[in-house]
Amino acid sequence: MPARLGMSVPLEGVALGDLTAWARELAALGYTDAWSSEASGFDAFVPLAVTAAAAPELRLGTAIVPVYTRGPATLAMSAAALASLAPGRFTLGVGTSSDVIVERWNGIPFTEPYKRARDTLRFLREALAGEKVDRAFETFSVHGFRLDRVPEVAPRLVLAALRPGMLRLAGREADGVVINWLSAGDVPKIVVEVVHGALTRQRRQGGAGGQGEPDGLRGEPEVVCRIYCCPSEDTESVRTLGRKLIAAYLNVDVYARFQEWLGRGEVLRPMWEAWSVGDRAAATAAIPDEVVDELIVHGTPEACREHIGRYVENGVTTPVIALLPWGIDQRQAIRDLAPTAG
Repeated sequence: MPARLGMSVPLEGVALGDLTAWARELAALGYTDAWSSEASGFDAFVPLAVTAAAAPELRLGTAIVPVYTRGPATLAMSAAALASLAPGRFTLGVGTSSDVIVERWNGIPFTEPYKRARDTLRFLREALAGEKVDRAFETFSVHGFRLDRVPEVAPRLVLAALRPGMLRLAGREADGVVINWLSAGDVPKIVVEVVHGALTRQRRQGGAGGQGEPDGLRGEPEVVCRIYCCPSEDTESVRTLGRKLIAAYLNVDVYARFQEWLGRGEVLRPMWEAWSVGDRAAATAAIPDEVVDELIVHGTPEACREHIGRYVENGVTTPVIALLPWGIDQRQAIRDLAPTAG
């Protein structure tokens, strides 16, 4: 198994008040990380605060917090609070999210996502270092803000990215990237773009540098990958439920374009065409078995561990299991997938 292995929290159906016991078990089983997300369930920070108090061995991360749905100063304060609670153990993952979450659910225009991500990274780098920020970025302005409670150790920053522009931005201005909805075989294509951005950063830092260039970047870029996983041998059921999950995500524009870039345009076109005319059943049925098997890890626990290992072999540095509890005992699955099980 990989040197690092994370689990997405909170777990499906687990009350936030019960997360303490689960977090302690994750640490005891050898998991190294707990990563949260933020869409329509809990926010990204509170579950990590619970986990931080319960299991000080675990590194924490957000995968991800949208850069649109909090003001820059509020985002910096939330990150600083968690970084102070877990010094040196917190990585802040941010990203643009999607037009569904930003516009339809939060009523915020989803405009210039690349620039918004870049500006947010630059602002956070300054603010979390305790600097006073007083300038206009291209997508927002911050005048006179300084954190009153600067964390002892600033969190690492990673950026969710799907295609070359954002992937290179992650390598150039963040400390790494967060990726999801891809196969193990897709990972090298992702890593090439992130490394390209990192090399650009190194060349710039080696020279005179320019105003607005990032500083404080630490080490090689991290590649965090959320991997959907269901350790079940009921292949038919997993594929049936997997098609529904894939259809829900990959018909969102940003994910559809990502899959096209990865080379799945032709195989997914029947799904997109059926979805576009409102035929959800036909769209779901059009997803081939091989796409489900590539994007969702399933099978015996041993097969799942081996499949996750292929992501690492191809360049993922921090695999994070997003457990799909479809007809399985969730606690037993966590034990079966743990580093101590292999």
